[in-house]
Amino acid sequence: MGERELSESVINLKGIGEKTGKLFNKCGVYTCRDLIYYFPRTYDEFKAPVHASELVEGEVCAATLTIVGSIMKRRVRNLSIISFEAVDYTGKIKMTYFNAPYLASSLKSGTTHVFRGVVRKKGNFFTFDQPKMYKPSEYDTLCGKLMPRYPLVKSLSNNTVTKAVQNAFKNAGRFDEFVPEDIIKRLGLMSYFDAIYNIHFPKNSAILEQARRRLAYNEFFLFILKLRLLKKIQEENKNTFPMMEVAEAKRFLEKLPYKLTNAQLNSYNDILSDISGRYVMNRLIQGDVGSGKTVVAFLALLTAAANGYQGAIMAPTEVLAAQHFEGFKEMIDKYGLTSLKPVLLTGALSAKDKREAQRMIKEGEVNCIIGTNALIQEKVEYKNLALVVTDEQHRFGVRQREALAGKGENVHVLAMSATPIPRTLAIILYGDLHISIIDELPGGRIPIKNCVVGTDYRNTAYKFICDQVKEGHQAYIICPMVEEGELDGVENVTDYTDKLKSVFPSDISVAMLHGKMKPSMKDEIMEAFARKDIDVLVSTTVIEVGINVPNATVMMIENAERFGLSQLHQLRGRVGRGNAQSYCIFLNTSKSDDAKKRLDIMNKSNDGFKIAEEDLKQRGPGELFGLRQSGELNFRIGDIYHDSDLLKEASVDADRILSEDPELSDTQYNVLRSTLNTKSANFVDFTTL
Repeated sequence: MGERELSESVINLKGIGEKTGKLFNKCGVYTCRDLIYYFPRTYDEFKAPVHASELVEGEVCAATLTIVGSIMKRRVRNLSIISFEAVDYTGKIKMTYFNAPYLASSLKSGTTHVFRGVVRKKGNFFTFDQPKMYKPSEYDTLCGKLMPRYPLVKSLSNNTVTKAVQNAFKNAGRFDEFVPEDIIKRLGLMSYFDAIYNIHFPKNSAILEQARRRLAYNEFFLFILKLRLLKKIQEENKNTFPMMEVAEAKRFLEKLPYKLTNAQLNSYNDILSDISGRYVMNRLIQGDVGSGKTVVAFLALLTAAANGYQGAIMAPTEVLAAQHFEGFKEMIDKYGLTSLKPVLLTGALSAKDKREAQRMIKEGEVNCIIGTNALIQEKVEYKNLALVVTDEQHRFGVRQREALAGKGENVHVLAMSATPIPRTLAIILYGDLHISIIDELPGGRIPIKNCVVGTDYRNTAYKFICDQVKEGHQAYIICPMVEEGELDGVENVTDYTDKLKSVFPSDISVAMLHGKMKPSMKDEIMEAFARKDIDVLVSTTVIEVGINVPNATVMMIENAERFGLSQLHQLRGRVGRGNAQSYCIFLNTSKSDDAKKRLDIMNKSNDGFKIAEEDLKQRGPGELFGLRQSGELNFRIGDIYHDSDLLKEASVDADRILSEDPELSDTQYNVLRSTLNTKSANFVDFTTL
């Protein structure tokens, strides 16, 4: 496999010195192996040039055009601008370049070039802003090719990453196959090495799809095997913390100003049945946004406390953990729940407060511990931990649930997820858990009003957001990308925030949030938004979980056609949490009928499970690269909707193999067994499984 070469530092590759090596390190790439598994974000497809009359607004197009008239040069403050017109026999296009004085010498009237970029429309004219320019013969060599586009950090170019990956492959050798040969033949899968190579450098879209499917199968197959092996261990665990229903929980339900839905009560009864039974509970509560999962978890924690045990709930962000803590304290005080004694434990606490919280946990002074990953740190010792709850289960996964449960012996586990996944897939994906579904919304909630609009509605949307802010509310605006250049024709958070600051009145506070920020900075911004210090938050999908702001009433999603339906629904769930009418604006920048049809589902329904089923039917291969789903269970390549057939195949294959050889002891499974035992199975992120 070229093991020694793959373990070498990327600094040893031709053309990469220490300075560039540090840029790769920022991307999580340290070795040649890391580089080979650093997959492209998307692909640049060089399509044949079209005529000027065939250009499509908002899409990346190429056109062979001849420059006509004079080349205009001007300066606006610190910005140099070059503009001119170019034509073919079907029409005229306006061209504009910013801060590109080096082009002046190559731009001459009468010369013909291939111009490629995002097409805009200004008035009655089509325009190209900052298009790339090629000689016709040069473009011919690129035509039909797919060029990888990688996730980048500042000062690291796509060209540098591409060359580095090519060099890494020269010493890669062949990869050992861990999928049995009979499965590869039956499913017609590409070889492991060819799949890895072609995910970087596919000759065409058909080969790319073959490579992607092979790697998706790998992910599903390894993941399901891990789950089945884990479930086998769990099923042998006897219940050493038997609990009974307590009077305090019954009184709490009687005092609530509303009745729980039947789905909530059924989930609570499932929990009671589990924790009073013979075996340890491993249950998932799957419920739509706003379905009332938290109150069910609260009842479970109250039951554990009243039975004399400790319970813990782990949230994905410090902001959400703090919100849970405040919400729990409010219910404890309001309903006189004397048996429940909560404490908050997060990384943001001072060293003194952490030590005090850890002391109270160890000595049993508190019995409801609310926090983040801080709950599973080595220094945290529990007196008698009997129940752990993980909020937003797909953000943690098996490993972290295990780590938290490992703080006690044979601890009951309750996971919660607001990601509505069709039941047929949920049974496979959450194979180590029994599933309770909350598919009803509490009464009294005001349905979100939705609209799908085109780019010409953007200014109207801005005015609507301003009006909502003036009424005392807040808004989210979602952009797919962090910075310019990651994907052509797609809005990015950085530039969009600057634009809004110039569009909105100065008294409207605008801030941005994205995943490349340090965790402390992200938490600080989310807390500021929760405090109403920020009126409009421009964000990537990082806000999909981890923040609860009832005052936010507007969600506007740019380039909505590029997201999966289930993720759009998850994003929409950030609004509609208060008593005021809320709105979601899906901005469609595509002219395709398919995009309009898909987004119309969002327009007509707020039912997450119905939308998930439609997502299962409608997702196509064209939507898989560039913008991914929210990363259910952290699959890097596989998409549970588009690849549902592979997921089901992997499930059947894993079950067959384990039924024939439960320990994978046969020599044919040597590589598979070794792969499963490694911390990271090459590209499957088992550290978060």
